[in-house]
Amino acid sequence: MKHGKLIVSISQLTEKQRGEIAARAMQYGLETLFFDDIGDAMPHAEEAEIFFGSAPEFTQTAKNLRWVCAPSAGVNQYMTPGALPGENVLLSNSSGAYGVTISEHIVMTTLEIMRRQQDYSTVVAERKWVRNLPVRSIKGSRITLLGTGDIGREAAVRLRAFSPACLIGVNRSGNSFGQLFDRIVRQEEMDSVLPETDLLIISLPGTKDTLHMIQQKRLALLPDGAMIVNVGRGSVIDQKALTKELAAGRLYAALDVFEEEPIPLGDPIWTSPNLLITPHVAGNMTLPYTVEKIVSLFLSDLDRYAQGLIPERLVDLSKGY
Repeated sequence: MKHGKLIVSISQLTEKQRGEIAARAMQYGLETLFFDDIGDAMPHAEEAEIFFGSAPEFTQTAKNLRWVCAPSAGVNQYMTPGALPGENVLLSNSSGAYGVTISEHIVMTTLEIMRRQQDYSTVVAERKWVRNLPVRSIKGSRITLLGTGDIGREAAVRLRAFSPACLIGVNRSGNSFGQLFDRIVRQEEMDSVLPETDLLIISLPGTKDTLHMIQQKRLALLPDGAMIVNVGRGSVIDQKALTKELAAGRLYAALDVFEEEPIPLGDPIWTSPNLLITPHVAGNMTLPYTVEKIVSLFLSDLDRYAQGLIPERLVDLSKGY
């Protein structure tokens, strides 16, 4: 039975991946059109039954759309009114594709700060030979992971190899995930573990429930010298409060996400001490493995869709993830 079209707008796809998608869609009577530039796809909006991409300007005009699959884990781009053409449109994400690349970013930035790489880069740039800066280690550190989804679990696997004192997971459900974490606490119990946290890793989505979850009061609970790594959403941290803590020299941070992106030129976060900034690159599609995983997850959900089942990574629109 001939249906509408599958419109794909992901420029990072290889020719092999495009062929796999088109062949699978053809099995279900779907013609696939690929567009690297979403502007070129706009004339085909009304023909789209499925859209695989991140372009609300396309989906809001696609009146016959039945399913949108975002190649990202976050779907904030589709949470604005009118981004989806109707309340019955299915929205899924690619949660599960980014754990590897983001967890490696977490390890990288943690070690950069603990091993004083920023300071040594300055030393070398000034043609000096300094070898005695005090460093810290993940070994023996008390680590709290705020968020125990794919990213948090992949990070825990890698950090475990460094022999931390403990790995504590924080989530809503209390799920323990076997022996991956030494202990799990619910979000409402978070304040009890922050005073014993040397490294706080945040991988939460940006929702109304997580907005400024880490505010001044909770920052103050962290011990002197504690480090924060945020690879979730910038809105989870009260950025002004964190800026004050950094300026006071009490905390350290590696931030990949911010409350406003790009960061405004005059924002004091740019010049904050004890801070490593990366421009929201931890979880993009520059790692080939990530793109391969995104395609694999989409094809799996395409099979489910063709069988009349909902996508496995269906987004709860009321929660935003």
